[in-house]
Amino acid sequence: MAEKLQLFGQFVGSWDARVVNYKPDGSNSQTVEAEWHFGWVLEGRAIQDVWIAPKRSLRAAGGNAPGDYGATIRFYDQHIDAWRSTWIGPVKGYVMPFIAHQIGDEIVLEGKLAEGTEVKWIFSEITKDSFRWRFVQSTDNWTSEVKVQEMFCRRTE
Repeated sequence: MAEKLQLFGQFVGSWDARVVNYKPDGSNSQTVEAEWHFGWVLEGRAIQDVWIAPKRSLRAAGGNAPGDYGATIRFYDQHIDAWRSTWIGPVKGYVMPFIAHQIGDEIVLEGKLAEGTEVKWIFSEITKDSFRWRFVQSTDNWTSEVKVQEMFCRRTE
């Protein structure tokens, strides 16, 4: 299963991310610098990542820092030949399950928000030291989509 585990295993390490949040009309509403850390867990059978925005070095010391953070656990499920992934976002109270597949040169995670809106989290333009991540959603079975967020990531270690 080593090859299957490398789908997300390739991200193990630490990354700086420039996060761009979008308004529903597609215009940029906010850009923030973040950090993203991936590591092997559960005897090397899963990947856990922790996402922090804004990055810790930019947060006010000792204060109630605005922003968002969370963790994801991802593991390859051989019974469905796909990755199961669950995002836990305590700031907004999110628990979001996804199923992930490699589609061409992208990794596409598909899931639904609590109210039923379909979402995709897409890793693309992946190299050893960089990748792009984007969050898109659809309320019409993917006849159209709205870009919600995008991240441009660079490896730091």
